[in-house]
Amino acid sequence: MSRTQDAIASAEARSAHNYHPLPVVVSSAEGAWMTDVEGRRFLDMLAGYSALNFGHGNRRLIEAAKAQLERVTLTSRAFYHDRFAEFCEQLAELCGMEMVLPMNTGAEAVETAVKTARKWGYRVKGVPDGMAKIIVAAGNFHGRTTTIVSFSTDPEARADYGPYTPGFEIVPYGDVAAIEEAMTDNTVAVLLEPIQGEAGVLVPPPGYLARVRELTRERDVLFIADEIQSGLGRTGRTFACEHEDVVPDMYVLGKALGGGVVPVSAVVSSTAVLGVHRPGEHGSTFGGNPLACAVALEVIAMLRTGEYQQRAAELGDHLHRELGLLVGGGAVEAVRGRGLWAGVDIVPSLGTGRQISEQLMERGVLVKDTHGSTIRIAPPLVISKEDLDWGLEQLRTVLRSGATE
Repeated sequence: MSRTQDAIASAEARSAHNYHPLPVVVSSAEGAWMTDVEGRRFLDMLAGYSALNFGHGNRRLIEAAKAQLERVTLTSRAFYHDRFAEFCEQLAELCGMEMVLPMNTGAEAVETAVKTARKWGYRVKGVPDGMAKIIVAAGNFHGRTTTIVSFSTDPEARADYGPYTPGFEIVPYGDVAAIEEAMTDNTVAVLLEPIQGEAGVLVPPPGYLARVRELTRERDVLFIADEIQSGLGRTGRTFACEHEDVVPDMYVLGKALGGGVVPVSAVVSSTAVLGVHRPGEHGSTFGGNPLACAVALEVIAMLRTGEYQQRAAELGDHLHRELGLLVGGGAVEAVRGRGLWAGVDIVPSLGTGRQISEQLMERGVLVKDTHGSTIRIAPPLVISKEDLDWGLEQLRTVLRSGATE
């Protein structure tokens, strides 16, 4: 048995089977490349679902973490620490907001956003107790907590976890009229992904986000943008909402905020919204810890230069041009996305998304499937054009071989 097979067999025997990973066992990584236990190199075209926007082992982020490790890593929120105020100030400024509530994971941040919207609805808008409603979109992926899967339309994410949390109205993604129809006096928020990642990198119709922004403002409803995957440079802008010049009432951030080093998430909003929280009503032992703040501060500093956003925009244009050439040739049905982020619908007769991902793995490229014959491509923003082109050539080779079989 090889080292890879042995490691996979051990993991399968000892861990719950809540994931179905590709059969590769990574032992080290740098930039856009990963190396497995056998010494084989793989081009990472997934980037931890955008958690690794700045690449594996980014030296600036590693050095920031190492420096903080030598000082203090955790105080809990029972005390202040010397990185906390700076982190909140810098992140709020990056977002054009006033206040930050830090957490750890994306799901925690979404839960925080839901709780904040409800509390704001009761304390500020005057919604009767227990009657708050939040409008969400079908096809969403906001996390996997019990409350979040309560408004999922994905059977795999939702099945067998009931009873489900009430208080959510699900409407079709991209349909503003459906949002307007679903709104009542008890609606406190509209929660959307500016681009739906797990659904296959779905980009909404032009003007959708801008109209949602207008509608929520008119109806005194919070617009919450889940930018956990789409934010922090992935689409060629700091936030995907910027493509429509939209500023929501609340950003939900995670993944890339931790630089691929530590889990960091946050809800960022106005004082009028986040100011509804009082001591003891919501919290997290590790939320806003010194190590997380140190790494996130370096991420914020890197984003301020604009170089990563520009790189994602320029390489993203190249990526979509090249992928667009594959459409209609008998192998690819459609390509969607923005920046260095694409969903590629493979002709089903060539294989499932999982099968295409496995074939790409054999050629040294790591991607991930979602829903049938769709694969997602989201390399680190630091990937070179040469490496990106090499990865795309492997995809073309896999598709050509499938089309000729």
